[in-house]
Amino acid sequence: MLAELVRAVGRGHAAAEPWLASPADPIAALHAGITAGAELWQASAPVLRAIVENWRADPRLTELWLEQMRTITDATIAQIAADPRATQNLADQDVAAVASALAWLGERLYYLAATGTPPFDDIDTLVSTLLHIWTSTLCATPTATG
Repeated sequence: MLAELVRAVGRGHAAAEPWLASPADPIAALHAGITAGAELWQASAPVLRAIVENWRADPRLTELWLEQMRTITDATIAQIAADPRATQNLADQDVAAVASALAWLGERLYYLAATGTPPFDDIDTLVSTLLHIWTSTLCATPTATG
Protein backbone atom coordinates (compact mmCIF):
# COMPACT_ATOMS: atom_id res chain seq x y z
CA MET A 1 0.00 0.00 0.00
CA LEU A 2 2.89 2.35 0.70
CA ALA A 3 4.04 2.29 -2.93
CA GLU A 4 0.49 3.05 -4.04
CA LEU A 5 0.35 5.95 -1.61
CA VAL A 6 3.59 7.39 -2.97
CA ARG A 7 2.11 7.26 -6.49
CA ALA A 8 -1.21 8.72 -5.26
CA VAL A 9 0.59 11.57 -3.48
CA GLY A 10 2.49 12.32 -6.67
CA ARG A 11 -0.76 12.38 -8.64
CA GLY A 12 -2.29 14.54 -5.89
CA HIS A 13 0.48 17.08 -6.24
CA ALA A 14 -0.04 17.12 -10.01
CA ALA A 15 -3.80 17.58 -9.53
CA ALA A 16 -3.18 20.49 -7.18
CA GLU A 17 -0.67 22.14 -9.52
CA PRO A 18 -3.12 24.74 -10.88
CA TRP A 19 -3.61 25.92 -7.29
CA LEU A 20 0.03 25.49 -6.23
CA ALA A 21 1.29 27.73 -9.04
CA SER A 22 0.77 31.46 -8.64
CA PRO A 23 -2.25 31.72 -10.94
CA ALA A 24 -3.43 34.92 -12.60
CA ASP A 25 -7.01 33.82 -11.96
CA PRO A 26 -7.11 32.07 -8.55
CA ILE A 27 -10.76 31.04 -8.86
CA ALA A 28 -10.25 29.39 -12.26
CA ALA A 29 -7.11 27.71 -10.90
CA LEU A 30 -9.00 26.54 -7.84
CA HIS A 31 -11.78 25.14 -10.04
CA ALA A 32 -9.21 23.32 -12.19
CA GLY A 33 -7.45 21.93 -9.11
CA ILE A 34 -10.68 20.76 -7.47
CA THR A 35 -11.82 19.13 -10.71
CA ALA A 36 -8.47 17.39 -11.16
CA GLY A 37 -8.63 16.20 -7.55
CA ALA A 38 -12.13 14.82 -8.05
CA GLU A 39 -11.04 13.02 -11.21
CA LEU A 40 -8.01 11.60 -9.42
CA TRP A 41 -10.14 10.30 -6.56
CA GLN A 42 -12.63 8.84 -9.02
CA ALA A 43 -9.89 7.07 -11.01
CA SER A 44 -8.01 5.83 -7.93
CA ALA A 45 -10.92 5.30 -5.54
CA PRO A 46 -9.93 1.88 -4.11
CA VAL A 47 -6.36 2.93 -3.29
CA LEU A 48 -7.30 6.35 -1.92
CA ARG A 49 -10.15 4.91 0.18
CA ALA A 50 -7.72 2.37 1.66
CA ILE A 51 -5.22 5.13 2.41
CA VAL A 52 -7.80 7.33 4.15
CA GLU A 53 -9.14 4.39 6.12
CA ASN A 54 -5.65 3.24 7.23
CA TRP A 55 -3.26 6.19 7.22
CA ARG A 56 -2.89 6.14 10.99
CA ALA A 57 -2.04 2.41 11.07
CA ASP A 58 1.50 2.74 9.70
CA PRO A 59 3.93 5.53 10.64
CA ARG A 60 5.26 5.75 7.06
CA LEU A 61 1.73 6.01 5.69
CA THR A 62 0.91 8.63 8.33
CA GLU A 63 3.97 10.68 7.40
CA LEU A 64 3.22 10.58 3.67
CA TRP A 65 -0.46 11.43 4.05
CA LEU A 66 0.21 14.27 6.45
CA GLU A 67 2.85 15.61 4.05
CA GLN A 68 0.24 15.58 1.26
CA MET A 69 -2.18 17.51 3.44
CA ARG A 70 0.56 19.94 4.54
CA THR A 71 1.40 20.65 0.90
CA ILE A 72 -2.19 21.62 0.18
CA THR A 73 -2.45 23.62 3.41
CA ASP A 74 0.82 25.46 2.76
CA ALA A 75 -0.22 26.28 -0.81
CA THR A 76 -3.51 27.62 0.50
CA ILE A 77 -1.72 29.78 3.07
CA ALA A 78 0.51 31.14 0.30
CA GLN A 79 -2.50 31.88 -1.91
CA ILE A 80 -4.24 33.70 0.94
CA ALA A 81 -1.12 35.78 1.57
CA ALA A 82 -0.93 36.70 -2.14
CA ASP A 83 -4.61 37.65 -2.46
CA PRO A 84 -5.67 40.94 -0.82
CA ARG A 85 -9.34 39.84 -0.84
CA ALA A 86 -8.58 36.64 1.04
CA THR A 87 -6.22 38.42 3.42
CA GLN A 88 -8.88 41.00 4.23
CA ASN A 89 -11.64 38.42 4.48
CA LEU A 90 -9.65 36.30 6.93
CA ALA A 91 -8.09 39.20 8.87
CA ASP A 92 -9.47 38.04 12.22
CA GLN A 93 -8.95 34.32 11.60
CA ASP A 94 -6.10 31.90 12.20
CA VAL A 95 -5.16 31.59 8.52
CA ALA A 96 -3.25 28.33 9.00
CA ALA A 97 -6.25 26.77 10.74
CA VAL A 98 -8.64 27.92 7.99
CA ALA A 99 -6.30 26.63 5.28
CA SER A 100 -5.95 23.29 7.07
CA ALA A 101 -9.72 23.02 7.53
CA LEU A 102 -10.27 23.63 3.81
CA ALA A 103 -7.69 20.99 2.90
CA TRP A 104 -9.16 18.38 5.27
CA LEU A 105 -12.70 19.21 4.15
CA GLY A 106 -11.67 18.50 0.57
CA GLU A 107 -10.08 15.21 1.61
CA ARG A 108 -13.27 14.15 3.38
CA LEU A 109 -15.61 15.11 0.53
CA TYR A 110 -13.38 13.39 -2.04
CA TYR A 111 -13.43 10.32 0.21
CA LEU A 112 -17.23 10.42 0.45
CA ALA A 113 -17.39 10.64 -3.35
CA ALA A 114 -15.02 7.68 -3.64
CA THR A 115 -17.30 5.63 -1.39
CA GLY A 116 -20.35 6.50 -3.50
CA THR A 117 -21.96 8.59 -0.78
CA PRO A 118 -24.65 10.98 -2.10
CA PRO A 119 -24.72 13.78 -2.95
CA PHE A 120 -20.94 13.77 -3.46
CA ASP A 121 -21.02 10.71 -5.71
CA ASP A 122 -22.00 13.18 -8.44
CA ILE A 123 -18.74 14.80 -9.59
CA ASP A 124 -20.45 18.05 -10.64
CA THR A 125 -22.05 18.40 -7.20
CA LEU A 126 -18.75 17.60 -5.52
CA VAL A 127 -16.79 20.15 -7.54
CA SER A 128 -19.38 22.92 -7.27
CA THR A 129 -19.77 22.39 -3.51
CA LEU A 130 -16.04 22.48 -2.82
CA LEU A 131 -15.56 25.47 -5.12
CA HIS A 132 -18.38 27.33 -3.38
CA ILE A 133 -17.00 26.64 0.09
CA TRP A 134 -13.44 27.60 -0.86
CA THR A 135 -14.41 30.78 -2.71
CA SER A 136 -16.94 31.79 -0.04
CA THR A 137 -14.28 31.39 2.60
CA LEU A 138 -11.45 33.05 0.73
CA CYS A 139 -13.16 35.61 -1.49
CA ALA A 140 -16.41 36.62 0.14
CA THR A 141 -16.83 40.12 1.45
CA PRO A 142 -16.75 39.99 5.24
CA THR A 143 -20.11 40.60 6.83
CA ALA A 144 -20.72 42.58 9.96
CA THR A 145 -21.74 40.60 13.02
CA GLY A 146 -23.41 41.79 16.08
